[in-house]
Amino acid sequence: MTDTFLMDSNGEFTVGKAKTTPDDESRGFIKSSQDALEDWDLNVEEGFPNLASTVYSGTAMLNRLVERESEVDVGILITGGMEDTLRMGRGRQSYTGYSYSDRLHVNTHKHPKPLIPRNQIRGVRERIDVKGNPLVPLYEDDVRESVNDLLDLGVDHIVVMFLHSYKNGDHEHRTEEIAKEIIDERGAETTVMLSSEYYPTLKESERLNTVTAEAFAAEPSRDQLMNIQNAVDEQGGNVGVRVMASHGGTIDIHANELARTLISGPIGGMIGANYFGKKLGYENLVCTDIGGTSFDMGIIIGNDWQINYSPEMARLLLSLPMVNMESVGAGTGSYVRVNPTFEKIELGPESAGDQVGVSAIETDVETVTVTDCHVAMGWINPENFLGGDMPIDRDVAEQEIKEQVADPLGMGVYEAAQGVIDILESKLRNDLEAVVTGEGYAPSNFKCLSYGGGGPVHTAGYTRDLGFDEVLIPEWAAGFSAFGCGAADYEYRYDQTTSINIDADLSMQEAAETAGEELTEVWKDLEQKVVDEFETSNIGRNEIDFQYHILGQYQGQLNSIDIESPMGRVDTPEKLERLLDTFEEGYRRHYSEEARSPELGHTVTQASVRGVRDVVKPEIPTEKTQGSEPPEAAYKETRDAYWDGEWKETEIYDLHALQPGNELSGPAILEGAATTYALPPDCETWLDEHRVHHLTMTQ
Repeated sequence: MTDTFLMDSNGEFTVGKAKTTPDDESRGFIKSSQDALEDWDLNVEEGFPNLASTVYSGTAMLNRLVERESEVDVGILITGGMEDTLRMGRGRQSYTGYSYSDRLHVNTHKHPKPLIPRNQIRGVRERIDVKGNPLVPLYEDDVRESVNDLLDLGVDHIVVMFLHSYKNGDHEHRTEEIAKEIIDERGAETTVMLSSEYYPTLKESERLNTVTAEAFAAEPSRDQLMNIQNAVDEQGGNVGVRVMASHGGTIDIHANELARTLISGPIGGMIGANYFGKKLGYENLVCTDIGGTSFDMGIIIGNDWQINYSPEMARLLLSLPMVNMESVGAGTGSYVRVNPTFEKIELGPESAGDQVGVSAIETDVETVTVTDCHVAMGWINPENFLGGDMPIDRDVAEQEIKEQVADPLGMGVYEAAQGVIDILESKLRNDLEAVVTGEGYAPSNFKCLSYGGGGPVHTAGYTRDLGFDEVLIPEWAAGFSAFGCGAADYEYRYDQTTSINIDADLSMQEAAETAGEELTEVWKDLEQKVVDEFETSNIGRNEIDFQYHILGQYQGQLNSIDIESPMGRVDTPEKLERLLDTFEEGYRRHYSEEARSPELGHTVTQASVRGVRDVVKPEIPTEKTQGSEPPEAAYKETRDAYWDGEWKETEIYDLHALQPGNELSGPAILEGAATTYALPPDCETWLDEHRVHHLTMTQ
């Protein structure tokens, strides 16, 4: 589904939802925007001329990676001898994304398909060592021959990735010069992309995957983003479109490193959750987002999130900073099948996505989904799905569940549907517990925030017995990720691998003159890249708030921790000492006081610069608390719904007509146009003054 979150200059907001249109996402975007504007008695033609900014978050790029399909052909020039790096990948890449059982069996464990076929990869003789020193000169004849070969194959982009080019990019830059000469001579329109310019970081496999993904998926997606921009322009808008980036900010659609936006949707939810927590005083949150395809989880501690510098996407390990999240292939659109050998129900990982299920009679879905089970059990009103915009047939859902699930298992239709829900919620509960406890935390120290179009219908099930301090469900859960995009700053981030040693036996003066000055120069270079990006949007240096980070460790260690520096220049003893003190405090918090070992000396393995330009952010609603009894206008009807093996009379309420202070006991169902909040018989909920539901179990 496509969510639209609209906010006025006072921070007041409204949320719209519409069916996604993958062939041209701008159509779904406009329809969803129209749905939101109707709450303000406006249409798109009236509302868009008043837009001050537009942020878009979509999945077109990620889908290209997942499906290994692109409109462009990509060629690769790589250090000779490394031609099979792309298809071999890291060892971990061969099983990432698989369940434990699937990893063990040869029939289910398949090596991921490479993005680029082997015949479009050419080796070039050259070698830079780990310190950036040339060991083997660049064989320019190899470059010329390889470029001509790739142009003969008709490639649209040529990716250049040489070993250790993050330390010394001279060979890559010379290769680019030669390639451009040949491209011009042949009248081609092929572009050249250097790993030393796009993602100059350690680990050649991840770096190659990332710059290849930039060419394969991100560059073609600019056309999709331009469709969004054109749609805004055609409706009278006069603003540039920005897109959500994986590091937690928004960037312009013309940004150099567009691959940072590959997984922008779930990131918006994390940004929104952090903003939500800061505004309402919730420091520690476990974030849970259920959509049609996946269940995304993240942890916020002390109103901050962790950054993963080597994330996995579409069974590829990448080299770009991303807000740390875990995702499993289980959502409301997950296919439901019966394993004939073991006679058991299996869910996903394939999903109907925005096609919903067999009960959505205008789609071509043939396999039962989780949503079909909701419909059969009476949890979802067929006449209210997407506010009635998508026709749903309950009889079709029941018949298909009978044929595909119930009959093969010798069960009744509703018993089978209940079994599907129980299996899904058990899986989600186990995955959620593993994410929290796997980091060494106790759920009792966190509030669980549930959102996404499919979140509220399953919240009671997947949080049951985990012991969270509180379970929170915003009324605008269906559009919460879009809300997060509205709360995200305009931000660019650049990173550079370093190997800067600060020896323990050096005086602070000596360390500042060597390591301190080297780190300062790296930060200056990255800072200029950030400034250059903002200047394309006519934003000057004086409007940017710079933040400086390092990945640091004690000398000889394997793992680094992320530290924000208190200043952007460390070329004096006093400034460098402050940075080291900040590292020591961060290390103590991350591990323990006893783990600190400053006598080993320090190493800076990566430097980063973030440039932030603040934007208008949404206001969390605050309303006067009313009585505990819901108003008559909120009550819709009473209908039978299937709970725990039996049909029970269930009160149905309008989710948006409830008032702060209202309390409800299950069984009840709260219906909104874009989501359904299911309240089982042993649960209660109350709505606070910020229109956030608090879910509790009565037993």
